Amino acid sequence: MVDEPRRATDARGAPPGRPPGADGKRSPAVGRRGLGALLALAVVVLVVALAVRAIGDDANEPPAFTEAAQEAAPEAAGAPEPVRFTVAASGDLLIHSPVFAVALENGGGERYDFAPMFEEVAPYIEDADLGICHMETPMTDAEPLGYPVFNTPPDLAKAIASTGWDVCSTASNHSLDQGQEGVASTLQALDRAGVAHAGTSASRAEAERPTIVEVGGVKVALLAYTEMTNGIPLPKPYSVELAKAPEILDDARAAREAGAEVVIVNLHAGDEYQATPSESQKKLAQALTSSDDVTAVIGQHVHIVQPIDEVNGKPVVYGEGNLISNQDVACCPEASQDGLIALLDFVVDEEGARVERTRYVPTYVSRPDYTVLPVGDALRNGEVDAATLRASYERTVDVVGTGPDARPEPARLP
Repeated sequence: MVDEPRRATDARGAPPGRPPGADGKRSPAVGRRGLGALLALAVVVLVVALAVRAIGDDANEPPAFTEAAQEAAPEAAGAPEPVRFTVAASGDLLIHSPVFAVALENGGGERYDFAPMFEEVAPYIEDADLGICHMETPMTDAEPLGYPVFNTPPDLAKAIASTGWDVCSTASNHSLDQGQEGVASTLQALDRAGVAHAGTSASRAEAERPTIVEVGGVKVALLAYTEMTNGIPLPKPYSVELAKAPEILDDARAAREAGAEVVIVNLHAGDEYQATPSESQKKLAQALTSSDDVTAVIGQHVHIVQPIDEVNGKPVVYGEGNLISNQDVACCPEASQDGLIALLDFVVDEEGARVERTRYVPTYVSRPDYTVLPVGDALRNGEVDAATLRASYERTVDVVGTGPDARPEPARLP
């Protein structure tokens, strides 16, 4: 992975998550591009100087060096060095009442502190060049509520930022649980925390601007959509983006026209608790990846993990499961405590942008503190029952796979 500071500029107008270069390090990716340009310029200057000298020595000779300079200039400039970066994308932040109750305990009863729940997975988010979270529930200052109509304390946005996520998808079947006020409040909380967002909008103007963040000099667009709203009608036409292929493709084209070199589409879709992608998921993935405007597709919603496939030569992460929730065997499949963090390694060069490699980190939600554990690390550290962690890992890997389209980290358990 490229070790460089994140530099995010939200095309929707959200404040950046971190000041560029706040840690004092120069971006290696940008440095490579800059060094290549300087070397190319030096070669051109040298060739031109030799040409001028040759002309001065014998004006009757054909301007051989001048021609050489003209030919060498584009060749010397050449193509810029490829830029490589890693995107870490995680599953649903589904904040049931027992989860925010523990967060209140973490905050001493005075505030909601969700950060300890993500401490174990934070290194995977922070080490990536761009962290993408999925905010399933609305956040307002009203009384917190769990299932079935959610309202999450806005303090969660602070934990999102401190964990290292740079941008969140906010389109889900629960986006409208608190109406348009909930949509606006959620975006305000993320804005205050310095986290960009995509998928819901507080105004028509905001909906018309693609969310674009900058990573190592590359502009990356995040587009987010939901397949359903639990039957709640949209308060405004722009409240939440709905997952319809023609509209998504139009948005991807608009993002490209706005300067995006990479377009990631996030989908909240599928049949709950079904590990096999639905026909609508497959059809949508096929349509989106057929477009040159879309680089990768990442999905959530079904509460258990689904496969990672390659469709039309592009990665499709059908479902990442719950990153955090109160779901377990008491209500749901055992796999609802499992999740994954997808790690997509991108390269951008003269041929365009593509994903070179897709990896994933199996995760497990521990009780009663709701700590999200990277399964391999937790097993090595002796956290939770070893048999429980091994069973979680096997469930995830059996569904997601271990082939060339996706590799688990670790590749095998000790």
